[in-house]
Amino acid sequence: MKAAIVREFGRPPEYGDFGDPRPDPGETLVSVTAAAVSPLVRARAFGAHYSSDAAPPFVPGIDGVGRTAAGQRVYFLATRPPFGSLAERSVAETRSCQPLPDDLDDTTAAAAANPGMSCWIPLTRHAPIRPGEAVLVNGATGVAGRMAIQVAKYLGARRVIATGRTESKFAALRDLGADTVLPLAQPAEALRDAVRQEAREFRIGVVLDYLWGPSAEAILAGLGGPEAPRGPERVRYIQIGNLAGPTITLASSLLRSSGVEILGSGIGSSSRAELATGIGEFLGVYIRAGFRISVTVRPLSEIEPGWAEGPGDRRPVFTVP
Repeated sequence: MKAAIVREFGRPPEYGDFGDPRPDPGETLVSVTAAAVSPLVRARAFGAHYSSDAAPPFVPGIDGVGRTAAGQRVYFLATRPPFGSLAERSVAETRSCQPLPDDLDDTTAAAAANPGMSCWIPLTRHAPIRPGEAVLVNGATGVAGRMAIQVAKYLGARRVIATGRTESKFAALRDLGADTVLPLAQPAEALRDAVRQEAREFRIGVVLDYLWGPSAEAILAGLGGPEAPRGPERVRYIQIGNLAGPTITLASSLLRSSGVEILGSGIGSSSRAELATGIGEFLGVYIRAGFRISVTVRPLSEIEPGWAEGPGDRRPVFTVP
């Protein structure tokens, strides 16, 4: 079969021939129609993600859309190395295959699933929004952050506070539902004070953090410390991505002086079945909720030039004729 193939860590995948997968018990063979390249897929392809579990040569991609042998159109997750989703065929755990609604096309489903998972799972499982709470999205100008704004509003957030570095994108965040945008280019003390003021006025209940690093330190400082707002509800701080750095400095006194709980959401924090079920819920309401995502579509045969373009404001999706 034709596939994108990682032959060596550190090099982009190549388009070529790869052996056909055969499903093991509990698995389903899927004829792939569309698969997206997310930052997670890129990191795993370079062997740089904590969940990387394949050695070259292998097919990258952790999820996609396709048809089963019975002809059912499904979103699938939990591929088995070396058979990723960027190929004509793949295998996935049968329990992780979710039927798709007829009004949701393949490329949109493939593009939206990963960013949707990043916010839908935390806001429905780890830290459901309570009545009257605001949600802060740290790193909202990326594809996942923009989806998080929409999902938080759909799930009932009283107010959505976004952070971003590129001011030219702030208007688009407001168009998606952000009530205010806090610039990340401002000094750390100014960001801390802005978060503290938002927390006092609007009761921040959940933080979805796609960045970590210095901005996380400033936000946590705004939520904790002797000047932090006090209330009966705890702030659930969900760590999702680390685009701004893998570590932070965290004073123990900050946690002791606040109601902040730090949780993680990613591969390993939820079972595969729970992830698949949550993504199925998200895709099931996608059209009705009016969610939006920008997509760049290429045939799988163009994986090499498409991969070289790198991440951007549009989620790359590769299709199989």
